[in-house]
Amino acid sequence: MKPRIDPSTTRALLARLWRDHIRHYKPRLTLVLFLSAAMAGATALYPLVLRYAGILFADSDPRIAWQIPLLVVLVTLLKAITQYFQSIEAQSLVLRVIRDLQNRMFAHLTRTDLARIEREAPAQLATRFTTDATAIREALTRTVNGLADVVTVIGLVASMIYMDPLLSLLSAVLYPLAAVPIQRIGKRVRRASGGMQETIGETAAMLNESFAQARTVRAYRLEDIETKRAETAFRSLYRTLLNITKTRSRVEPVLEVLGGIAVALVIAFEAWRATVSDHTLGDFGAFVGALLLAARPLRALGSLNSALQEGMAGLVRVFAVIDEPARIQDAPGARPLPPGRGHVRFEQVGFVYPDGRPGLTGLSFEAHPGQTVALVGPSGAGKSTALALIPRLHDATTGAVRIDGADVRGVSLESLRDSIAYVGQDALLFDDTVAANIAMGRPGASREAIEAAADAAQAAGFIRALPKGYDTVVGPGGGRLSGGQRQRISLARALLRDPRVLLLDEATSALDTENEAAVQVALTRLRAGRTTIVIAHRLSTVRDADLVVAMADGRAVETGTHASLLALDGLYARLVKSQALGAAA
Repeated sequence: MKPRIDPSTTRALLARLWRDHIRHYKPRLTLVLFLSAAMAGATALYPLVLRYAGILFADSDPRIAWQIPLLVVLVTLLKAITQYFQSIEAQSLVLRVIRDLQNRMFAHLTRTDLARIEREAPAQLATRFTTDATAIREALTRTVNGLADVVTVIGLVASMIYMDPLLSLLSAVLYPLAAVPIQRIGKRVRRASGGMQETIGETAAMLNESFAQARTVRAYRLEDIETKRAETAFRSLYRTLLNITKTRSRVEPVLEVLGGIAVALVIAFEAWRATVSDHTLGDFGAFVGALLLAARPLRALGSLNSALQEGMAGLVRVFAVIDEPARIQDAPGARPLPPGRGHVRFEQVGFVYPDGRPGLTGLSFEAHPGQTVALVGPSGAGKSTALALIPRLHDATTGAVRIDGADVRGVSLESLRDSIAYVGQDALLFDDTVAANIAMGRPGASREAIEAAADAAQAAGFIRALPKGYDTVVGPGGGRLSGGQRQRISLARALLRDPRVLLLDEATSALDTENEAAVQVALTRLRAGRTTIVIAHRLSTVRDADLVVAMADGRAVETGTHASLLALDGLYARLVKSQALGAAA
């Protein structure tokens, strides 16, 4: 699916933003425009009040002592009230649009291919929601306020034309001359902004990586190396930010000089006109007041293009994420997974990574309902890749993976993944309560079902000992719990799901002996009556498997039971011997 618009044009981006998001808030936009018009009208009244004051002064009218101050207070009060509500409503509109963009982007990323997520560092993805969103918000805010500035300028110009049409024409001729340099500066800002956002993402990724490896940094005394790496990243960020600051800073001086020239020419022309004719100053003071009042909104409009181009650079990146098509999705006419007990079959399965690396080559094996199949082999043999093809985290390039006779690529993702549970060796939890983490196995499950699953996973004892029991928040990644506790909560989640196929990525490899024993008891209960495919590194996990698939270079080299493969004295036997020797050593 191709993007619906050409993202290189600001007009196309704004048209899409209007079509997809802003037009859904027409009532709120109408209110913003009304308040902007009221605020502009109040501003345009100032020169008229000054003109009226000049008339009263000329006539020595005593009403000037109370009418003019009262009018100034009333006009100021009207402008202040409308400005306050216009600011709130404009920000509310912009923030709603940003929220919608963030929701769309996050929803897409949670459903897109795993390869897409793995291609970019988490911190770089996060900049789409933070740095890019901030740039877009600033651009939209400036655009909405720009509408108010346009109306304000129109009102002030109307006042100036009313007071002196000739001077108004002279003033109006100068400002359009700034359009050409302002447009060129805006294009440079857009290019620089794209580079700035990329650099911020790279710096955030570096910081995230360094802090995540804090123990390694200290253990290997890498502090100086990491400090130099950070200095390089910050230097690059400094140069990028300085470049965009220099580019932005060109706008205000251009407009300031142009505004000063306009005022100077108006004064010179009015002085010349007074010397060559019987023309009197009349409304000149009020006219200059209106011209000076127009300077601020005109400068804001002049710098609008710069801010807009910066926001458009962020919008291009956000739409690029939203528009990126997912390769893993329901096929046309996809049907639910047929009834069955979890018969898994790999038929000459091949897989090639997006960068061209081969992952699997002609892999074939079969897991009958209720059996446990162990995938073993050296690192890089393709075990994790094979496991990822079953729930369609990736799709097979050739051959087929079948569950209960159906090719997984032809069934709906919802029915496929609802029938599968996965437990990895990391056992990372979400920063929520224990009960909420378990309930993710089957959203909407009752408290009784959650507690029963925890009991079956050998987790109920330590959960009850927590400060708030099942309502205890586990912290980011489950960091407030031990590795064994996190793993048993993961198993409770899988038990609650009650899957027909269970995938285990060596769920006990990172545990000590005591925790491993508790988890193994839970695993025995979890595997009962289910087809289980496990990536095994420890011999204790393999011995009880109904089938062992020894893999190397993405293919099945040997298949059989633990005893039969030992008798072959091949790859599996060498793996067992090397592990036994390692344990003895």
